[in-house]
Amino acid sequence: MSWPAGRAPYASKPEESRGRLYPEPEHEMRSPFSRDRDRVIHSTAFRRLKHKTQVFVYHEGDHYRTRLTHSLEVAQIARTIARALGLDEDLAEALALAHDLGHTPFGHAGEEALNVEMADYGGFSHNEQTLRILTHLEHGYAEFDGLNLTWEALEGTVKHNGPLPPPLPPSIAEYDKRHKLELDDYAGPEAQVSSLADDIAYNNHDIDDGLRAGLFGVADLAEVPLVGPVFHEVGARYPGIEEPRLIHESIRRMIDRMVRDMVAETRARLADSGAKSAADIRALGRPVAAFSDAMRDNDRALKRFLYERMYRHYRVNRMSHKARRVVRELFRLFLAEPECLPSEWRTAASCGDTAVAARTVADYLAGMTDRFALDEHRRLFDTYAGV
Repeated sequence: MSWPAGRAPYASKPEESRGRLYPEPEHEMRSPFSRDRDRVIHSTAFRRLKHKTQVFVYHEGDHYRTRLTHSLEVAQIARTIARALGLDEDLAEALALAHDLGHTPFGHAGEEALNVEMADYGGFSHNEQTLRILTHLEHGYAEFDGLNLTWEALEGTVKHNGPLPPPLPPSIAEYDKRHKLELDDYAGPEAQVSSLADDIAYNNHDIDDGLRAGLFGVADLAEVPLVGPVFHEVGARYPGIEEPRLIHESIRRMIDRMVRDMVAETRARLADSGAKSAADIRALGRPVAAFSDAMRDNDRALKRFLYERMYRHYRVNRMSHKARRVVRELFRLFLAEPECLPSEWRTAASCGDTAVAARTVADYLAGMTDRFALDEHRRLFDTYAGV
């Protein structure tokens, strides 16, 4: 084995990176992938995630996950898996931290509303918006727009959930003309790991948040595969344990079991694939990072439970309805009256091209935190609110 200790031959290698759209000199203390991670952390879009909804809007409680804490949990899980598989931890972490940068305020409800409003202008997806942020909307660097991340970081972010079939979202298609991201293939191994780390994180922390919110109780989990048996196991081992400790002990065990299962299944698939490089993994035509069949069934059952008992709970639905109305009304007002936009956005939205104006309004709205969107709506629609 000629690769450095701890690094597998199929890992993405920073010294073999395909580089950046705008070439830059390498850093003597940080690899290209660690610089990608650091640039994400220092971005404005990353800081905004602290006040963007995961499931519960920020004012509903201080202890619920936000997009920021979710992203940190995904990164922790992705690093662990990458280390176990001999992959590049910096790249896995960068991808995990960047994957939700394009989310609107109010989570999926905000995204759904904005997609409806943008239907005549190419639609809206948070995945496409993440690429816009990484390549265009961040304006902190003197020599380029965006963060000028490596090809591997951008490719892994865009293909977070697998290959992109046509028709491509407009911004992704436009960028791909300048910097081909091989959208027909699966992403490299670190991106595949980051995607499943996302599933592990949100499944488990949504159980925690749903219990905390009282949307369902521990007893309701008894028949959910994996979840029910783990809660029973912890309760039997620690008779009379307080419920907060029961929940925490159970969730940490579920995360551990899902991670162990994924590492074992992925190792087996890698061995069967014969892959000798990250390029080989991209060319396989199928993912290598995966759960076992049994764990995949558990994952689907848990998702069904959360969909029925949490994501469609009337309390969540009420807030989602409000969120869609806020986004819809703000979009329509800004598109009709661009003079209401801040000066740095007004010029682009007043160009006379409706499609450009709509995308500009979408960029402005998507960048809002929950709190800012609610404040903007109040300022613009409440006659007695200050401007």
